[in-house]
Amino acid sequence: MNHNTPLSPRPLHHLTTGRRVLTHTQLRAHGVSASAAGEQCRPGGPWQQLLPGVVLLHPGPPTSEERLHAVLLYAARERTVSVPVQPGTDEPPASPYGEAMITGPAALTLHGFASAPPLPSLEVIDVLVPRPRRLRSTGCARIIRTPALPVPEQVTGLPVAPVPRALADAVAGIEDAAVVRRLLTEAVRGGHCEPAAVVRELTGAKLLNRPHVVDAVDSLLAEGRALAEARLYRMVRDHGLPDPCWNVDLHLPGGPRLGGLDAYWPEQAVAVELDTRAPRPGPRPQDDVEWTEYARRRELLERLGITVVHITPRGLRDSAEQQAAVVRTALTAAADRDPAAYVVVSPR
Repeated sequence: MNHNTPLSPRPLHHLTTGRRVLTHTQLRAHGVSASAAGEQCRPGGPWQQLLPGVVLLHPGPPTSEERLHAVLLYAARERTVSVPVQPGTDEPPASPYGEAMITGPAALTLHGFASAPPLPSLEVIDVLVPRPRRLRSTGCARIIRTPALPVPEQVTGLPVAPVPRALADAVAGIEDAAVVRRLLTEAVRGGHCEPAAVVRELTGAKLLNRPHVVDAVDSLLAEGRALAEARLYRMVRDHGLPDPCWNVDLHLPGGPRLGGLDAYWPEQAVAVELDTRAPRPGPRPQDDVEWTEYARRRELLERLGITVVHITPRGLRDSAEQQAAVVRTALTAAADRDPAAYVVVSPR
């Protein structure tokens, strides 16, 4: 065969995915040599090299889906196994993407964020890989390394970083405070994740030393508390619990303030406290002081005979019926307990 002999497409008929983006390794598995692939990718040829080692099997511009597959294949190409899967084997084929996953703005778009940019507008697509990988950003692929990979989520058949990690990678490249605030707010308001998970990722990425990110996080935490309170109201209503006193402070008669509560049933001396705390940057002793104060207040209330039910926003979101059962049990058990100390209840 000489250079003027057209390459037969016959080996490519055995592809099962129908995708038109393949690595050189995958092409060789289908009978296409590296030299033959290079011939097809010459200027004016029917194929093109989209990224190093990754070939687009048509001459036109790649679609957004093809670009996503291309960056994943580029990031995983050194790990691609050229041995074909044997028919009849019980083991599923290995992922062609290895450990790589889409992250950053593209991942948020795939997760359904309305405030994330559309895929065609992205000049580069962020792909998350283990830190030891020897890869460079090139073309439409921007490599982000991490010492600890999160568990990817499958979105439209692609491995995509979970929302908190994708948010942190996106925020790292955004200087516009309004855009950061919109993304973080949508993450919570849209039910994609809880504020604490976002703050953990932002802290790990050392982004909370940027003033515009700190401002956005303050808005995020306020948004998260408002959403958690709305879920608490809905839990009480939907599961037939008696109406409590909402958002109150407790005081000893003529004495000090005991603390604020999100819901309180005075006759049963049962309180509900939402834990919307999130990790913040700072020395460990400050975190310990915050937790110690929280535990001290709860212990004081319980010594006074007040049962404190601790509920997290995630618990309200994922298991509201179970949380309601815990509160109902505490209310029912009040008749079997000694009377609580008299406290003054006032609006918070």
